[in-house]
Amino acid sequence: MKHLLLGALAAVTLHTAAWADEMKLAVTTSFHNSGLADALLPEIKKDLDLDVQLLVVGTGQAIRLGEAGDVDAILVHSKAAEEAFLAGGYGTHRREIMYNDFVFVGPKGDAAHIHDAENAAEALQKIADTQAAFVSRGDDSGTHKKELSLWSAAALDAEGFGTWYRAVGAGMGAALNTAAGMDAYIMSDRASWLNFGNKGDLELLFSGDPVLFNQYAYIPVNAAQHLHVQTEQAAQLEDWLVSKKAETLINAYQINGEALFVFNGQR
Repeated sequence: MKHLLLGALAAVTLHTAAWADEMKLAVTTSFHNSGLADALLPEIKKDLDLDVQLLVVGTGQAIRLGEAGDVDAILVHSKAAEEAFLAGGYGTHRREIMYNDFVFVGPKGDAAHIHDAENAAEALQKIADTQAAFVSRGDDSGTHKKELSLWSAAALDAEGFGTWYRAVGAGMGAALNTAAGMDAYIMSDRASWLNFGNKGDLELLFSGDPVLFNQYAYIPVNAAQHLHVQTEQAAQLEDWLVSKKAETLINAYQINGEALFVFNGQR
C-alpha cells in the first residue's frame, strides 16, 4: 500500500511538473500568418523549457479568452481594446513588444486610384466613391477594429455601404484569399501580406501614413480573476519576449529580404 501511495504521489508530481512547463497564449491571426511564431517558439522552448500553446484568433476573441481565463496571456494589437481589458481587471499590465504597419492591397489595375492618395483617409474615400469591391475582415479583430476606425476618421460609415463592401467574418489569410478571388481591395497588416502565397492579381497599393502604425502588446491574464492562470510561466515568457535574443530574432525575421516587424519592447 505504501508503494502504491508513493507511486501515486510521484505521478501527481510528474504531472504537475509537466503542466508547469506549459502555458496558453492567445495570439492574433495576423501574428500567426506572418510565420514569426515558427521562428520564436523553438527558441522559447530551448531557452525556457516552456511549451507555449498558441490559440490563434482575432484580437476581440483573444480578449474574450483572457476574460474567461481560458489562456494565461494574450498578444494582440488594438490599444483601445487592450486598455478596456486592463480597466476591467482582466489583465495585470500591458507590455509593448513590436510593431509593423497596415497596408492597403488591391487589384493591379487600381480602379479607385488609391496609389495616388496622400493619406489613408483619401484612399478610403476613393474606394467608397468608386464603390470598388472591398473585403473587410468583419471579425472584431484588431485589424477589423482599425479598419472601422479609419472609415470613421474619413467621415464614412461602413454600416451604410452597399454590396461592394463585403465583411467576411474571417481571419487575415482567409480574407486575403477572398480579396484575391474577387480582385478586391483589402486592408492587411504588412506581415500577413508579405507571407501570403496566393496574391493573384493583388499588389500593395498604399502604405506609409502614420495612422497605419500597428503595435503588438503582451498582456498577462490576472490571476486574481482566475486562480489557475500560469502566472510564473507568463512572466517568464514576457521577460524572454523583451530580451536581447528576442529583439534579434524579431528584427532579423524577413520574407524576400523585407523585415516584417520592428522590436520596440522596453526592458
